[in-house]
Amino acid sequence: MNQFMMKFLLVSRSSLRVNRKILQISSCPNFSVLDMSIESVRDIATSQQKAEGKKTSGKDKKGPAKSTVRKDITMGQVKSQVFRRSSCKTKNPIKVTLPDGKQIEAEAWKTTPYDIALGISKGLADNTVIAKVDGILWDLDRPLESSCNLQLLKFDNEDAQQVFWHSTAHILGEALERVYGGCLCYGPPIENGFYYDMHLENNQVCNGDFPVIENVMKSAVKEKQPFERLELTKAELLEMFKYNKFKVRILNEKVNTPTTTVYRCGPLIDLCRGPHVRDTGKVKALKVVKTGASHWEGDVTAENLQRVYGISFPDSKQLKEWERIQEEAAKRDHRKLGREQELFFFHELSPGSCFFQPRGAFIYNTLIDFIRSEYRKRGFQEVVTPNIYNTKLWETSGHWTHYAENMFSFEVEKEKFALKPMNCPGHCLIFDNRNRSWRELPLRMADFGVLHRNELSGALTGLTRVRRFQQDDAHIFCMPTQIKSEMTGALDFLKSVYGVFGFSFQLKLSTRPEKYLGEIEMWNEAEKQLSDSLDAFGEPWIINPGDGAFYGPKIDITIKDALRRSHQCATIQLDFQLPIRFNLSYINEAGEKVKPVMIHRAIYGSVERMIAILTENFAGKWPFWLSPRQAIVIPVAPPFSAYAHKVKEEVFSAGFNCDDDIELGDTLNKRIRNAQVEQYNYIFVVGAKEEANGTVNIRTRDNIVHGEFTVSHVIEKFRYLRDNRIRESEKETF
Repeated sequence: MNQFMMKFLLVSRSSLRVNRKILQISSCPNFSVLDMSIESVRDIATSQQKAEGKKTSGKDKKGPAKSTVRKDITMGQVKSQVFRRSSCKTKNPIKVTLPDGKQIEAEAWKTTPYDIALGISKGLADNTVIAKVDGILWDLDRPLESSCNLQLLKFDNEDAQQVFWHSTAHILGEALERVYGGCLCYGPPIENGFYYDMHLENNQVCNGDFPVIENVMKSAVKEKQPFERLELTKAELLEMFKYNKFKVRILNEKVNTPTTTVYRCGPLIDLCRGPHVRDTGKVKALKVVKTGASHWEGDVTAENLQRVYGISFPDSKQLKEWERIQEEAAKRDHRKLGREQELFFFHELSPGSCFFQPRGAFIYNTLIDFIRSEYRKRGFQEVVTPNIYNTKLWETSGHWTHYAENMFSFEVEKEKFALKPMNCPGHCLIFDNRNRSWRELPLRMADFGVLHRNELSGALTGLTRVRRFQQDDAHIFCMPTQIKSEMTGALDFLKSVYGVFGFSFQLKLSTRPEKYLGEIEMWNEAEKQLSDSLDAFGEPWIINPGDGAFYGPKIDITIKDALRRSHQCATIQLDFQLPIRFNLSYINEAGEKVKPVMIHRAIYGSVERMIAILTENFAGKWPFWLSPRQAIVIPVAPPFSAYAHKVKEEVFSAGFNCDDDIELGDTLNKRIRNAQVEQYNYIFVVGAKEEANGTVNIRTRDNIVHGEFTVSHVIEKFRYLRDNRIRESEKETF
């Protein structure tokens, strides 16, 4: 397989002709998903090479057997059945309301969102990715069923991006079936792009295969294959997918309704809820990014799968910009910078648990001290709680039922214990330690306790996905009438912290899901208070309907870094259930026992993840107050080494990270350049004049020269930069 692909790609003229041949064959009316297995590709390449007088080795001719996919129920038969089922639908007049309040006359079971968009303008119709009907994502060509509110979403909308990438995942699935003939599994959109999992018996996808996969995908795009949605019975689908044991499992284990949907694009028919773009031609730029190993449903004991990742856009300029950002992101990768700056590392003897070296520990502790200083201003009380609990605690909280597999557990004296993966149940025990009065509320508890989660080894990714971590975790116990003010306080807290780092952020109010616990009246009141808090906060926000936690609504916060990448760190969640499960109560003004509301709140999320984000955001150029290398003293010649060391000790004793470079093997300019590359914020050059005057000559890592100042003046300036957490300190004048 790999040798074939190499030969296929190296012979450029032959490759171009072969690719054209592939496009010709794939566009034939009778072309089947079976006809483009790797064996077929190889046969085309071989015949082309023979025509040019080139020989193909016997090894090149070998390949996996043709796919045994046979869909006995043809799409034509199925569409006929679906047509008969839908023909009895009554086409009544309906009204479609647009976001600006305008109403448009339409016809149920006939008018589509695309018809509405086209009636407004062709440009809008062409640029719309997907529709939202009464808050539900809806195919542009799917008929409207009743009077409704309609939104037409473009690619700049997050939901539209997910639909766009999901549709491209289907195009990737089509290409994978054509080229490899394997069994497709799951193909979802992810935060930036999409992937498809595929089961191959005796083959694997390698990087050299990417151009071939991309060419087949581009051929599907060129054909503008429509995405067709059909709702079929479970029995029909079991028959249709009997060739694929993974799809059969999904049907038997996940589908609990009499019918479900499939989507077709070209020869690919796949189980899918949808929705999708109108046709494959909407994808103007795509790229296969990487491949890796995975397991069915993430279970390491299940079948091995091949995972292929990709990205796509409706404009080729967007792909070029994405590629530029990826190149820059690779330079900023926190794992790379962490090693180069000697901040942290990982070791195979403790996978998923980071070793922070002295300079990295400085950053870690400084971030915690920042939050801790804010706690004192904002009425939070810090607590320290155990790392290990009897599993009875987690049974009470409900985590054991849903989260046991992600916890490290063990037996002690015939009792089962577990390392805590979160702090909230422990804080409930503190609240319940004695009787509480309404006068004590709100009670704000903060905890930097160490947490452990048993993440799969394949999911561990630097500092962004670890097994051992700490959070700036807090829980607020309050009365229902205090929700609005506590939410306002939490939002002001995160705005203050994120402002120091220069992060912008987006806010979403996630409301009651279909499956929820508690009284609907309490949910409605809580959602109103959250909405009022967001309005009072004054920043833009949107509704994220049905995406709240089962135990309460929440505010989701997404930050944007210097590369405009999104990260979800902060969380503000209401919880009605833990107070019920732990039977928490306080005495109200009337002397009655009532249950408090609990608010989960974090600003960083995990400190480890925040360090990863900050490392990449600043590209290793740490702001002065957070920098592990704040200053270095460099003597111009050996006679001034003693003075350089004296200055270093004076600055260090004042509480700053200061080093000296008295190894004089390199030239002065070389030593200055080394200090700049190592990202020292300030470089002090000292010689005879500076020693005589008790001064230093200051320049920055960006080669801004500030001039000569006394050491005492420098220390005073450093205190100002640190205490005020000045982000671009080097631009400050001395």
